[in-house]
Amino acid sequence: MSFKIGDKGVGGVNPVFIIAELSANHLGDFDLAVDTIKAIKESGADAVKMQTYTPDTLTINCDNNYFKIMKDTIWDGSTFYDLYQEAHMPWEWQPKLKKIAEKLGLIVFSSPFDKTSVDFLEDLDMPAYKIASFEITDIPLIENVASTGKPIIISTGVAELCDIELAVKTCKNEGNDDIALLKCTSSYPAPLEEINLKTIPHMKELFNTVVGLSDHTLGNSVSIASVAMGAKIIEKHFILDRSLGGPDSRFSLEPDEFKSMISSVREVETAMGEVSYELSEQGRCNREFSRSLFAIKDIKQGEYFSEENIRSIRPGYGLHPKYITDIIGKRATVDIPKGTPLKWTMID
Repeated sequence: MSFKIGDKGVGGVNPVFIIAELSANHLGDFDLAVDTIKAIKESGADAVKMQTYTPDTLTINCDNNYFKIMKDTIWDGSTFYDLYQEAHMPWEWQPKLKKIAEKLGLIVFSSPFDKTSVDFLEDLDMPAYKIASFEITDIPLIENVASTGKPIIISTGVAELCDIELAVKTCKNEGNDDIALLKCTSSYPAPLEEINLKTIPHMKELFNTVVGLSDHTLGNSVSIASVAMGAKIIEKHFILDRSLGGPDSRFSLEPDEFKSMISSVREVETAMGEVSYELSEQGRCNREFSRSLFAIKDIKQGEYFSEENIRSIRPGYGLHPKYITDIIGKRATVDIPKGTPLKWTMID
């Protein structure tokens, strides 16, 4: 299973598609957003992802207990409205930032959160869309996004299996098979014991889609490990400097960390290779250092081979060690000096 986002192939035999999530790390500063995008390019990422919403497209301005965040998160004490007011990216920035990023050679796309944002992003000719974890149950939104015909990447952070099944079915009912599912743990930051990377190959087998990881852990080890589990997309939050603060700073990577993650991902995917038991040229060369049968004492013609005069030792120029029991008790056909590899012509 594979598809294209912009000029990049995603899934199949293509390299892992690496997305830098800008999210709220612009901190309401357009110039900071631009500098962050430039750093994203320098890190080696394939794409930058934005989020397209306003506080009013996500919730209402209400401070009763239903709308206060009190779930042992890093945002406890805020209302939903206040958090989204702080975190959202002004829509008027997005065409400008898209142009800047594309000029740098980055792919740009976004997460819409309602029909107005889908329409807005369609006017910008976005090459793909992302459904955030908390929107996986918003079937009308998924229908709307899938109907654009663009690839659709879906995070599964708060989804049960039935939610994923319904989301995938919804996309396919709209004639859209260009679907990627991201294993995600919607804790911020996400604890390692809740990541369950083994879900990635299971999702691939179960849904026959491109699979990947949306990573909210601290550090980059989980993203790197996901490649060995079959992840073909990695999404990770990117920030210029965690000391800047902001709603997502704690679980975002700084430029050097992001660059290091990408370097390790590329190494792992190269090492993954394919199923093979063939030796490389160097491996065949090094096989000479393996064990074989040698004379470990001078052996006279007619003398019996025994455990005292032949052994399996390195290097590998003699007969295979498996023949030692066949050879012991037989006679030497020639004089064999100590340190000579055994050959069948030496054995009677």
